[in-house]
Amino acid sequence: MANNKMLVGFFVASESIFFVMLILAYVNFHNSVTDGPTAFNSLDPVRTGIFSLFLLASSFSMWLAGRSLATKNHLMLKIWILVTIVLGAIFIYGQASEWFGLIDQNITISRNVFGTTFFTLTGFHGFHVIVGLIMLSILLGLALFGDFKGPKSDGVECVSIYWHFVDGVWIVVYSVIYLWAFL
Repeated sequence: MANNKMLVGFFVASESIFFVMLILAYVNFHNSVTDGPTAFNSLDPVRTGIFSLFLLASSFSMWLAGRSLATKNHLMLKIWILVTIVLGAIFIYGQASEWFGLIDQNITISRNVFGTTFFTLTGFHGFHVIVGLIMLSILLGLALFGDFKGPKSDGVECVSIYWHFVDGVWIVVYSVIYLWAFL
């Protein structure tokens, strides 16, 4: 394993611990809210599920970008990175609009334990998506300037690992916050 990929693996492992702790905090306090906003009476899992599909599709487009690099199809590499950015941005738009809608209903991070754990967990994830979008934008810029010549690139592979991690974490976060509330 290349040093760069190993370091990204260590970084992903350390970030996984943060996410596990935040998820455990959410799970621990899930039933402690007796009045006020909760996931069940405040969230729309269908709407968020639709925006989640964009994030999951971005993992596929990122995989296609890697395949395009492997076949030295530089045009498709650029296109698939751009598609990944657009899909990730649509997801962030969905999350931001949900947050603003909740804030308009006076559901904030300081309202109750649900607000605190919800905004902390989804905000931490959203921050990671935005960091990933920045990294993808840098990759796209490098690709546009012709930096990726061969069938492999540690940069593309490392950003891909990070992006798939962010998508995988969202599956868990969505399941715990949005689906568990309705079981």
